[in-house]
Amino acid sequence: MRTGQNVRIVGLKLDLRIVGIDPGVKTGFAEWIIPSTGQGVLRHVDTLRIDQAMARIICSPVPALVVFEDARKRKFFNAERDARQRLKPGVREGVGSVKRDCGIWEDFLRAQNIPFVAQPPKVGMTKRTHEQFERMTGWSGRTSEHARDAAMLVWGLTTSHIQRFVAR
Repeated sequence: MRTGQNVRIVGLKLDLRIVGIDPGVKTGFAEWIIPSTGQGVLRHVDTLRIDQAMARIICSPVPALVVFEDARKRKFFNAERDARQRLKPGVREGVGSVKRDCGIWEDFLRAQNIPFVAQPPKVGMTKRTHEQFERMTGWSGRTSEHARDAAMLVWGLTTSHIQRFVAR
């Protein structure tokens, strides 16, 4: 079923495990499972250290796809808000560390031969409140902003989405 960087989805006899990652000091981690029959479901929505998230990826069944939010690809900017943010201590350093973490994720996934998509942040798809997230996804467990952002990267994906991602 797996050959190098390519995944072919044939017959869908197994559940597909898709992992969403929101990189940072507090790494958002979410698993979206697409069963061989029926709708996808969120299995885990957590906040972990980067080493814990990487261990979950390689110690469990290898995911069909990992989607991580790549801060290096950010295309939208709010000049006024960004100017205020730059004045706060540690913001520039924090942004740099998240960008560094994105590179670490990319290197790790390549080294493990795990298909991935480095997704740019999307306007309106991040920073959901717990209540908004629960209404949308049905996930009622405790979550952090990072965990919710990771879940939003993979929530609702279908097998046809995954085939398009891995065909790139």
